[in-house]
Amino acid sequence: MEAEPVQFLWRRFEEHLEPSRLELARFVGAKPRDVVFVTNATTGVNAVLRSLPFRPGDEILSTSLVYNACRNVLVETARRSRARLVIADVPFPVKSKDEIAEAILARATSRTRIALLDHVTSDSGLILPLTTLISELSARGIETMIDGAHAAGMLPLNIEKLGATYYAANLHKWVCAPKGAALLWVRQDKQSEIQPPVISHGNNRSRPGYSEFQDRFDWPATFDPTAWFCVKDAINWMGKLMPGGWPALRAHNHQMIVAARNHLCERLDVEAPCPASMLGSLATIPLPATFPDEPRREKIDAEQARLYDRFSIEVPFSRFGNPHRRWFRISAQIYNSKSEYEYLAEAMDGLRT
Repeated sequence: MEAEPVQFLWRRFEEHLEPSRLELARFVGAKPRDVVFVTNATTGVNAVLRSLPFRPGDEILSTSLVYNACRNVLVETARRSRARLVIADVPFPVKSKDEIAEAILARATSRTRIALLDHVTSDSGLILPLTTLISELSARGIETMIDGAHAAGMLPLNIEKLGATYYAANLHKWVCAPKGAALLWVRQDKQSEIQPPVISHGNNRSRPGYSEFQDRFDWPATFDPTAWFCVKDAINWMGKLMPGGWPALRAHNHQMIVAARNHLCERLDVEAPCPASMLGSLATIPLPATFPDEPRREKIDAEQARLYDRFSIEVPFSRFGNPHRRWFRISAQIYNSKSEYEYLAEAMDGLRT
């Protein structure tokens, strides 16, 4: 790119980008013409919510487990349009996905224009029952924006079959593409409404064989598109790590996270907050009541910083729920091992002393 920027960024851009788009579309169950690349899922959420024409009195629905960055998008969108942001309180701990669906659907009204739902919630690791939610909301005339930041690579995806109106997903997490690689999918009848966060040349320069939606998003001013170009290779490389391909990899990671959660819950003498069937390869575990509660150190909890400083373990701590509780979250990828979670259990005991 630095040696021949015009070649790389202009003449050969589509030549590098299209193989990744085609492979990505196949991987997530979508038509290539409906898929564009963005730098992260939050960017995709911004593009959709800040493009839609809300009016005073409209309601925007989301949940108490929504990712904080996306919640901020909702707050700003509601403020600018004088729409009303409605937050459904999702129970956690939770015993069944029906509890989640009931809590969210109970807050939908005739004024609800759109619902922003996580596919996998970041703080809790819960997989939301999207099939039920999207179907019920759609029947009421409510559009759905799905934040699938953790879903691609963790869960089998068929975005078209899912039935949402909009879907954004990161590819730097479970697909292990470079940071800066993510997707936005928009249902074809809604694409004309959606503008990228950065409006650039594509709004009046069309390319043969490309949709106007793709023209608008494919060129967000001068930037480094290398992460986008690498997506095909990341998908294919990860899919070859186990004999059974991606299905085997996802099953392996799910089994590892369930076993790790069981071990940590037993070691810390706490109860698992949700059924294993509601997990992918993330799990959130309550901290014991006897665990010290120190003030946050700048951006993170003091215990999280100490866990890294003393034991070289990076595990996020969080505070949420009703009643308010403290939690820590673990994840499982093929490069993790049983011994690492056993070491974490020992380290957590060490933090209590």
